[in-house]
Amino acid sequence: MNWKTFREAAPELARLAEERFALSGVALLGTLRRDGTPRISPVEPLIAAENLLLGLMWRSTKALDLQRDPRCTLHSAITSLEGTEGECKLDGRAAEAPDPAIQAAHQRIFREHWGAVAPTAFHVVALDIERAAFIVYAPASSEMLVTRWDPIQGMRETRRPYP
Repeated sequence: MNWKTFREAAPELARLAEERFALSGVALLGTLRRDGTPRISPVEPLIAAENLLLGLMWRSTKALDLQRDPRCTLHSAITSLEGTEGECKLDGRAAEAPDPAIQAAHQRIFREHWGAVAPTAFHVVALDIERAAFIVYAPASSEMLVTRWDPIQGMRETRRPYP
């Protein structure tokens, strides 16, 4: 589902994810290489036009990974050793818009976002979200709170010992 539909299905989780992605402006994208091994690459997630968009360097290995196999995971940056700000994980499939007008609109959004450093050619993919999680660590109470969502089971929370 696109970001708008995800936000309607899990508004609190979407809000937390938006905050985490905005905090650093960078996230880690996990893709699958041709041989099936994982690849982790930095990306700049941008929520616009009802989608969670990722701008990828033209013909980069991560873009080629997604063209071959759209399954991916997007993980917010963790900015402290304790991780008390929480971390967001989104699983899904990423694909470039098949409609040239939508692809052009997405590229325009990224050119505006990147400003003078915008490359002349790049890929823009939208993440189709299949599962989401948000984890908050509380070292003082030695536990972590895991909030999960998927379209079948909906929202659920669990507490686990930490570390």
